[in-house]
Amino acid sequence: MKIKAFRAYRFDKGIVGNVGDCIAPPYDVISPSQQASLYEKNAHNIVRIDFGKTTPDDTPQSNQYTRAADYLKAWLKDGALRQEAKDMLYAYVQDFKLGSRSYQRSGFVGLGELQEFGKNVRPHERTLDGPKADRLNLTRATGAQFGQIFMLYDDPKGIADAAIHKAMQGEAMVDAVEEEGVRHRLYGIGDRDDIAAICDMMADKQVIIADGHHRYETAVTYWRETGNPDAGWWMMTFVNMRNPGLLILPTHRLVGNLASFDAKTLLKQLDGDFDVARFEYEAGEKQEARREMFAWMREEFEENRNAFGIYAGEGAFYAVVLNNHSAMDRIKDRSKPWRMLDVSVLHKLVLEDKLGIGEKELANETNIEYIKDIGNAIGYSIEAVDSGRKQAVFFMNPTRIEEVRTVAGEGEKMPQKSTFFHPKVYTGLTINIIGTKGK
Repeated sequence: MKIKAFRAYRFDKGIVGNVGDCIAPPYDVISPSQQASLYEKNAHNIVRIDFGKTTPDDTPQSNQYTRAADYLKAWLKDGALRQEAKDMLYAYVQDFKLGSRSYQRSGFVGLGELQEFGKNVRPHERTLDGPKADRLNLTRATGAQFGQIFMLYDDPKGIADAAIHKAMQGEAMVDAVEEEGVRHRLYGIGDRDDIAAICDMMADKQVIIADGHHRYETAVTYWRETGNPDAGWWMMTFVNMRNPGLLILPTHRLVGNLASFDAKTLLKQLDGDFDVARFEYEAGEKQEARREMFAWMREEFEENRNAFGIYAGEGAFYAVVLNNHSAMDRIKDRSKPWRMLDVSVLHKLVLEDKLGIGEKELANETNIEYIKDIGNAIGYSIEAVDSGRKQAVFFMNPTRIEEVRTVAGEGEKMPQKSTFFHPKVYTGLTINIIGTKGK
């Protein structure tokens, strides 16, 4: 992929105060309560532009998108946003913990040349029309890029990683710790030789979209629509697939609103194509049964077997392991790597075949709630079943980065919510204004 340095717009701490109070998570993970909190955090928080509040009085002439454009104009006028003096790439470093372990994920921010999906740019998940329409309306109104497209590339030589490490010896442009304890740091990469080395390294690289599929497809649409040459380059964060801090966490599936659901019937139906291990518990033993289920799942994961957990109350957890791999062979329009994904096995052989939850229901989230495995996700899911709000939860192992690479390499897209890259790439660290000129 062709990339280039750019003169980003960044928040000026002399005007906004703490720049860390002006950045925000990606729009698609912000809850209404978090949106309100970000509004209160700083009058210049990027949420006002990237995921602004709606009101009952909104009209085609006055709405969250027109307000976003007004905020952008005002912040440029009062100096809250200032453009870099020279073209740069940016080192983006995130430090975080999972359990007792500490991790550091690093990458670089630059402009990537847009192109149709194919040999050099590959998606790995399906997208929905609603989010794409929202992002397109925002781009039309503002003529700017606020959120990052998170890209993966493979470089065993670590050329960009060396430049990132060098940049980290200097003073951070942004150094902020957000609510979940993730530390976000931004450094400038301004040395011409470092920039040239990174651009040369990336020139023949294939990239995979890790996160931001809707933003990428919107970017291509806007570029076609406007004919604006500046819109042919989009702001992206690039991370080497060999980075030790590149983690994928599971996304679990809560099932509900099924007219007829019986856990015993489901487990009986699974017996044959699957091996089913039962972990019963009495009073006071629930945590141990839960631990045993996840330990079993982890063991199967390490042996490269398709496995997931099931909890539907009734005094037991279950670990389910596929033993009849030919059961997926009936799916003729998918490659073998796609058919061997845990999430594909679950969706096709269990949710669709046994529970009637097909692709339409999955896309509309009619019977599914997707739970990202962070914080109290597991406890929340179990409580949702115990309270009767949901009928069952299917616990997943994480997707492997090798599986992402292989499926994308086949030109295929994984089922929705197959990957959860943690932590999220934040919005507002850098902004790229492309204008609304065009056709």
